[in-house]
Amino acid sequence: MSKISKITYYEREQIELYLKMGKSRRWIGRRLCRGHTDISREVKRNSDAYLPYRAVHAQRLHDARQRKKNKKKLEKFEYAKLREYVVNKLNQNCSPDQIAGRLKDQPPPGLNGTTVSHESIYQYIYNGEGRFEYLYPHLRTKRSKRQRRFDRKKHNKINIPERISIHLRPAEINEKSRVGDWETDSMIFSKQKNTLSVQYERKTMLCRLRKLKNKEAGETEQAIAQSVESLPNELWQSITRDNGLENAKHLNTLNTFNVQSYFCDAYASWQKGGIENLNKLIRQYLPRKTDMSKISHDEIYAIQEQLNNRPRKSLNYLTPNEVIAKYI
Repeated sequence: MSKISKITYYEREQIELYLKMGKSRRWIGRRLCRGHTDISREVKRNSDAYLPYRAVHAQRLHDARQRKKNKKKLEKFEYAKLREYVVNKLNQNCSPDQIAGRLKDQPPPGLNGTTVSHESIYQYIYNGEGRFEYLYPHLRTKRSKRQRRFDRKKHNKINIPERISIHLRPAEINEKSRVGDWETDSMIFSKQKNTLSVQYERKTMLCRLRKLKNKEAGETEQAIAQSVESLPNELWQSITRDNGLENAKHLNTLNTFNVQSYFCDAYASWQKGGIENLNKLIRQYLPRKTDMSKISHDEIYAIQEQLNNRPRKSLNYLTPNEVIAKYI
């Protein structure tokens, strides 16, 4: 009776030996405890009139068939247009999740009904033919191997005058039921004073980026003032901050624009997770070792608008600019 398991290389060597000895396929089947039809099929598909059965050749053909059978969706010929679309979006620094979501909810012309999961895109990048196209540097973390990290950098605790805890923040901010509630943070770079002031709107995911000479509180508040002035007043209701020294002059923004600030707990950056996630996106364009003295304000603005034109899963794969346009 035939086994369910596949024929092994050792069995192929035995088949080759017994055929050279002139044994019949029924005899070989009984010897290997397999049906004679299994032996006949194995010999027929891996040999011909000019090439007798050889175990090495049979194993090579078997391995080639398996590779072809297990081909990933993005590697198949019939999905060439889909692969071209995915690779093009990856080169534009879109994440696999954004690409998959856009294909599903906002399908581009010519690809209606053709989708691919974000996991399949990751598999293509790391384990498929995509690994030869050097695509992983376009991912947010630029990792050559997929891995998880849990380390967090702690900051020293400082005193901020008239600090209001995040726990006193109105429920409508926590629930994202209105537009105008922002988060702010400062991004630092290796061995230099230049920093980047980042503001992020919680509901629309809109961002504002400003290059600063240093991390001093006065510079930070001036950058926030410029961000506030870039939009109508009603689109600035509150700001959530961390406990960094650059936020010590938060009262300037309150007195000038009537925008109240709330502060996270110490060592709890996850309480303003939206901007923390945005910072990872910005690192795709401005890694920590970037020489900020060579980056112009126009280049910073271009990065800002690239981020504001990225489709977001939380926005049903619309872009922040598309969403904020409804409120302006």
